Amino acid sequence: MTTALSAAAAFTGEPGTRLAPLTWGQRALWMAMNRRGPSSAKLISLRRVVPVPRRAPSDLESVLRAIGALIARHSSLRTKIHFDRGVQEVVAAGAQPVRLVPADPADPDGAVTAKRLADELSAAPFDHQHELPQRIALVLVDDSRVRQIVIVFSHATVDFQGAELVQRDLRQLLLRGEIPGPAGPQSADIGVLEQSEAHQRRGQRATRHWVAGFRRLPADTLPEVGPQDEPRWRRHILASAAADVAIRLIARQHRVSSATVLLTAVAGTIARWSDADTCGIHTMVNNRAITEYRHAVAKLNQLGLLVVDFATRPSFADALPQVWHAAIDAYRHSYYDPAVMAVAFEAAGLPYASGISPHCYLNDIRLSPADTDLFGRDTAEHAVRAAMRHSTFTLAEGIDNFTWRIRVEIIDVPVGIGLALTGDTRFLPRPVAERLLREIEELLVEAAFRDVPWPWTVGGQHHA
Repeated sequence: MTTALSAAAAFTGEPGTRLAPLTWGQRALWMAMNRRGPSSAKLISLRRVVPVPRRAPSDLESVLRAIGALIARHSSLRTKIHFDRGVQEVVAAGAQPVRLVPADPADPDGAVTAKRLADELSAAPFDHQHELPQRIALVLVDDSRVRQIVIVFSHATVDFQGAELVQRDLRQLLLRGEIPGPAGPQSADIGVLEQSEAHQRRGQRATRHWVAGFRRLPADTLPEVGPQDEPRWRRHILASAAADVAIRLIARQHRVSSATVLLTAVAGTIARWSDADTCGIHTMVNNRAITEYRHAVAKLNQLGLLVVDFATRPSFADALPQVWHAAIDAYRHSYYDPAVMAVAFEAAGLPYASGISPHCYLNDIRLSPADTDLFGRDTAEHAVRAAMRHSTFTLAEGIDNFTWRIRVEIIDVPVGIGLALTGDTRFLPRPVAERLLREIEELLVEAAFRDVPWPWTVGGQHHA
């Protein structure tokens, strides 16, 4: 561990302690944590590093004051979670512990030190009943100036979009000392809103959509190819400049988002490998399309379910609008009470949030997709195909306990885009995982320059 001193950022919010029900997103997270067991620490940590703006005061007192004002503004940041009781508790006042760590001598702007601190702060699970839902460290340069602010949020009160809003507010507080206007809805606010009749009806519509969709899905996916490795799940990353350019070209040509392009490529490839007409894709939805939640700081994101039917054997171009409609359906039905969902699935004789899902979880966690911006890259077919020779496939961490047979994450990498596959080694040992990712990459490149007929095999590829 890095040697550190400590400080505290005092905060004072609305007077009195406030109790509220857990949000639907928090209940879903609790179910996921119970399924994952000890390996859930990473599941609930969101790491962020905020450099102190050059024009902002960087002395320790000013930065601590800004952090205290941030926590006072957002009650989600002073909310303790009692999962076993089903309630969240907003505290009125207190002090946020803050670690103070000098930057390494070879790290003049503190960025490397900040990354290491983020890893350290996220290593242990949060004690949600007694601990504030974020851990903070400051990286000091020249012994006294704060250069980097490291925040590890608990996913229990802040989701990806909420973390972005909090970072924006922190920068404003550092620069201006105050923010005009109230904050958006907070975790406790949403816990109360979800008890309303309107929200309950919305959740029931989502539940009906999920049950109907699951009835259309195959019971199994992907062929089993051998004994499992240890650890059972392995993560692999294909870093590809070619796929990044191809996705943007397809998005521009067909006037769709890059997310739709990626969903289509992944769903079609998995359906073909599974010898199934229908593919189920789970994806995370931030639920900020709900007008009242646009600026909410809370755990609002929940899984959506896409059901994509390839029975008509569409070409890749023809499948794009089909997948887009399936995605819109998923986004509209991604806000629900997981307890109500579980009851409905049991009544229908379907599994819900239990065991290992055979369906794919696709999570696009790029920070700024910039769908059609090609940044001056060479888009000639020969250049894009040549770039595929420089794509790299690497083996990342292993996991002993996981809830998905296959998870695909879309991540930012220096060369362009990363396709990160976490797979059950009984179905996706390393050579098979690499073949799957490279098929997706080659499909995207081919589809950027011509329509690809079903079954979307390129260059004689076949999974068997």
